Amino acid sequence: MLASKTAQSLISRRSALVITPRRMVSSKATITEGVEFDTIAREWRMKWSGDNDKASLAAVQKVLDSVKAEIKAVPGVKSVQRVVCGGCLDYKVVVSVSADKYGDWEGAEFAPEAKFLAAVKDIPGVSTVETQTYTLMPVE
Repeated sequence: MLASKTAQSLISRRSALVITPRRMVSSKATITEGVEFDTIAREWRMKWSGDNDKASLAAVQKVLDSVKAEIKAVPGVKSVQRVVCGGCLDYKVVVSVSADKYGDWEGAEFAPEAKFLAAVKDIPGVSTVETQTYTLMPVE
């Protein structure tokens, strides 16, 4: 069973989409027939500037490097991924955790999220700093 009501009623802040699992299939939650998950991801995203030889991108990466060990120590963490788009100037960090551990991480306010977001917001050239929560599953 999933550990928290939050994991059972996952809310994507960006789209206001509510995902309410209807039932558990083994260790997976079922949102609707054929749509199951066992992983919940938290995304931290922002825009960076190409100015000054991409100084904001380099600075954001240094901030991620400074909290990487804390992120990887989150109980239930499955993966930490960084996504960078040089065309639209996106920078994203995706932290995936087991659905049954998500509520614990939420209870810890997604640490070190606040520290990371505060640091990147202070970087000149960084804008549109946002978070989003969603489910992830491999397509097999």
